[in-house]
Amino acid sequence: MTVYLRSLETAVPPTILVQPEARAVFAAQPGLTRLGSRLVNTCFDSAAIDTRHTAVEELTADSQAENPQFFDPATGLVLSPSTKIRNGIFATEATKLFIEAAQKALEACPGVDAPDITHLITVSCTGFFNPGPDYKIVRALGLNPAVQRYHLGFMGCYAAFPALRAAKSFCEADPDATVLVVCAELCSLHVRTSNDPDTIMGSALFADGAAAAIITARDIPGEPALLRLDHFETVLTPVGEDSMAWNIGDEGFEMVLGNYVPHIIDDHIIGALEPLLSRDSSLLGLPYREIQHWGIHPGGRSILDKVQSRLELSDEQLVPARETLRNFGNMSSATVLFVLKHILELPAADDAADDAGPGAERICSMAFGPGLTVETALFTRLAAPRPGAVPRQEPAAQSAEPAESAPSVAVRV
Repeated sequence: MTVYLRSLETAVPPTILVQPEARAVFAAQPGLTRLGSRLVNTCFDSAAIDTRHTAVEELTADSQAENPQFFDPATGLVLSPSTKIRNGIFATEATKLFIEAAQKALEACPGVDAPDITHLITVSCTGFFNPGPDYKIVRALGLNPAVQRYHLGFMGCYAAFPALRAAKSFCEADPDATVLVVCAELCSLHVRTSNDPDTIMGSALFADGAAAAIITARDIPGEPALLRLDHFETVLTPVGEDSMAWNIGDEGFEMVLGNYVPHIIDDHIIGALEPLLSRDSSLLGLPYREIQHWGIHPGGRSILDKVQSRLELSDEQLVPARETLRNFGNMSSATVLFVLKHILELPAADDAADDAGPGAERICSMAFGPGLTVETALFTRLAAPRPGAVPRQEPAAQSAEPAESAPSVAVRV
């Protein structure tokens, strides 16, 4: 049975982090050693990020919070709220993003109404509450209260793929199934100041965002599918268990992102792709750059550099990942869906075709997370951009103007 992605939409909170200004704040924190200060400047400058988004409105320079918990604009200090305080904000602000992304996905799929959703999968690793985001979406969107609900929690940056894979399995088991997948992450809740290199790197990379997709095998007359979900694979690298981790501390969640991670990916990316590409005989022995599109999770600039070099991909094939990183940062599980959306909005290649018909283009996608886990997926893009869709702009053009709803003064931390 063939399973399709019918819509893919994204959402971000309105408050914008401007990378050079955030660097200046973190570099000025008391308690930084000379090495710590140097690492702050190096990590922020080398991240290849212009702007990010945060759900913490308090992080604006013109914040009027009477009792600041994250950032005190009067003193310029980055504060250290407890995990309870951070998680309380997650329960409120993540709910907004979950609902917004889910609503947009439904609106972008005219052939599917809220009562048609049979399964709901939510994904997040940056907070917990119960009744959870799955419950909140059911109530807010008017889904059938009997909808089957599943939450994938605390998996990390690769979790969108297990969610899509589960959605595909549900649809294969039930031809009438229609699955709504929603990922939302508030990574900026866990930002802190420190001399620790992993903590500094997390402060330079991570951001907030959400993405939602509708998956079904049903035929929807007059509504072309966007992607065919072909194959998924999971690989654990033989090393790296301690190089990437995500732990719960007293003052937020603590990221371990060792500087050896790009080297591990460099050494094992070929082997990680073998199980996926062996599922399609037409791809066996094909140079990697002959696959039209690459939807790579931008865990960081150095990771993208290693993947591009090892697979000998063109600069053009890395544009969706690099532009997502530049304009949104690393939003954990939601990020690779931003990359796929970028690919879906690209003009169709003139000579693209496969067994799905004229205009079909292959997408090889991958994401990395704790373990070190490599999740890979093979998709086929079926439809050209929808009429009226706005093509992606050059990165500099997008980051030059804040979102319309953003505060007039850009975020400083």
